[in-house]
Amino acid sequence: MRFSSNILFYFSYMRPKIYIYIFVKSVFSVSFYSFEVIILAFSILELVFSKSLCIISSYPEALTDPSYRGQILTLTYPIVGNYGVPNTQELDELGLKKNVESDRIQVSGLLVQDYSSEYTHWNAVKSLVPALFGIDTRMLKKIIRDQGTVLGKIEFDGQPLEITDPNQRNLVAEVSTKDIQVFGKGNPIKVVAVDCGIKHNIIRLLVKHGAEVHLVPWDQDLVRLEYDGLFISNGPGDPSLVKTLIQNVSLAAGAQSYKLPMGNRGQNQPVVNNHGYGIDSESLPPGWSPRFISANDGTNEGIMRSTKPVFTAQFHPEAKGGPTDTEFLFDAFVSLIRKGKEGSIASVMPKKPVVPQRIQVSKVLVLGSGGLSIGHAGEFDYSGSQAIKAMKEENLKVVLINANIASVQTNKFGTKQADSVYFLPITPEFVTEVIKVERPDAILLSMGGQTALNYGEHSASNLKVQ
Repeated sequence: MRFSSNILFYFSYMRPKIYIYIFVKSVFSVSFYSFEVIILAFSILELVFSKSLCIISSYPEALTDPSYRGQILTLTYPIVGNYGVPNTQELDELGLKKNVESDRIQVSGLLVQDYSSEYTHWNAVKSLVPALFGIDTRMLKKIIRDQGTVLGKIEFDGQPLEITDPNQRNLVAEVSTKDIQVFGKGNPIKVVAVDCGIKHNIIRLLVKHGAEVHLVPWDQDLVRLEYDGLFISNGPGDPSLVKTLIQNVSLAAGAQSYKLPMGNRGQNQPVVNNHGYGIDSESLPPGWSPRFISANDGTNEGIMRSTKPVFTAQFHPEAKGGPTDTEFLFDAFVSLIRKGKEGSIASVMPKKPVVPQRIQVSKVLVLGSGGLSIGHAGEFDYSGSQAIKAMKEENLKVVLINANIASVQTNKFGTKQADSVYFLPITPEFVTEVIKVERPDAILLSMGGQTALNYGEHSASNLKVQ
């Protein structure tokens, strides 16, 4: 069956027929399959994807991130739900919900491939309930990759929904606080944080760095307020629609924004970010310059003023749960406030490059995970196998230590598999012996979970190989 303007997915599982329409620019030939469906929400919105491996254990934060407002989130990692969901009502010392990034679910829909209702995690109290599962989400990702971010809708049979573009709505107004709230009362530095869709962890870090945070609505009259520093938060949608505030500092300075083809979302980016609009660096007026540039596509990720204490970041500077590589921006912000008019961006930013020079290597030792039972912690096996393929594409020699013989990583077939495989435990003694034999230039720890990380921590000060 062929459609000239959209792709349709049909779902039926002893329930009313359910359809997902994806509005694209080309003609596609599609087949119809029957999938298992659980809870559904009526949605007309923008379809975006995250191919982040880390999101399988951080979907509570992703689903409650206000930057996803008005969007269907598609997770391309195949297995979702095996970590469950933590207590979403637990509060921290500031009165903020501890395990989520806002007070409600912000996405309008969630699409996953395989859903696990049987969860295992020390912090979980219940299972995740996605909107739809049983979907070839990687095929959807390829469509978005080729077509750019597309509009989509989810509807029940016989209950059609009119398609509307969420990018034409003021999504900031939908997620912003309605009242002024104060956090970290008594701290010496008063910061007004304009809530355009702020995440809870941003508030926590501002307080941690000594700020008394006054969270105000997006359309608050700032002229009448007294404060030491002004913080304008992240938020969803097109910043040019927020006329009252002009959320984006670049637009306020006179630069132009544009819609990114796919948006930059997820931990697979050089820095963790979640935005669908970019700033045209060429349109920046005199006195402004790019401060951060994406290593993936060269897009602008932040600007600075040469003569005033003003700078921006398009990415997530706090990343709950880690990494904390760019938390220095909160230090820089507070330092600028303390220095007053005498402060400059250059005086508070790190003197050394945040990203070190790339070291040239020819052989890499990959540490797999510790002993696994079948069906458990498959993300380590998957991520490790993909890492090996990527390194082979770069013509690197790959040595693998993995005690799990029934794993994808240890597959001996194919040209993109490890050159040498050692079925050994990940312990200092065994790893040291392999290093003596193979003499690798580098060791990759991040594909083996806590076992490999524990080895890395131990070897940082104890590894001695002649």
